[in-house]
Amino acid sequence: MAPKKAKRRAAGGEGSSNVFSMFEQSQIQEYKEAFTIIDQNRDGIISKDDLRDVLASMGQLNVKNEELEAMIKEASGPINFTVFLTMFGEKLKGADPEDVIVSAFKVLDPEGTGSIKKEFLEELLTTQCDRFTAEEMKNLWAAFPPDVAGNVDYKNICYVITHGEEKEE
Repeated sequence: MAPKKAKRRAAGGEGSSNVFSMFEQSQIQEYKEAFTIIDQNRDGIISKDDLRDVLASMGQLNVKNEELEAMIKEASGPINFTVFLTMFGEKLKGADPEDVIVSAFKVLDPEGTGSIKKEFLEELLTTQCDRFTAEEMKNLWAAFPPDVAGNVDYKNICYVITHGEEKEE
């Protein structure tokens, strides 16, 4: 019977280690710091009271119990650090598949060059739907600078959106 328990524990450990492999060590450290800030009573679990306290510290004083419960219910159980990290991993993996995003960009690229003009993309992103701010545009161009002709490689953007890092060429 003991070997079965050990085996089950090892299998559970593998599942939790997968979430850690989704992130760089520096990202895990940042999430750990955020978790520690949210875990106001330092018991290793984020509770409704922890959320209420951290929201109050940010000026959100009249948060309804139902809202807090909804936040807590997003997790499958008590929110320890591994669950917290898993929740972030799931949110980050929530982007559309790469081919879907590339197809959306291809509509803007009738010649099929794999790139679009910076000015055109900037106009779309700052005037349509969830409009980008000037700061967001600055960050976009810092991460994905256009080439000397002013073209932006949208396939690289799509790759980073879905994989979280630039392709190595």
